[in-house]
Amino acid sequence: MKMSIHRIGNSQGVILPKPLLAQVGLTHGEVEVTIEHDAIVLRKPEVTVRAGWAEAARKLADAKADGLVWPEFSNEADENLTW
Repeated sequence: MKMSIHRIGNSQGVILPKPLLAQVGLTHGEVEVTIEHDAIVLRKPEVTVRAGWAEAARKLADAKADGLVWPEFSNEADENLTW
């Protein structure tokens, strides 16, 4: 498929058809761009392992549901430790 490069402000760009993006799952949001063997490559960004954890923790704290799941317990000889 051949496409034209268009002027977009002070930059240049290619307008990709929506069905083409949808075919590889790039429908919205961020994209990773790399250059590989004289080609510009677009990829879906990798999802980080802890994606969404901060927001989930915030919601738990707001709901006052962030208490200990297990009761506190001590280890043998903890009283001898100096902090």
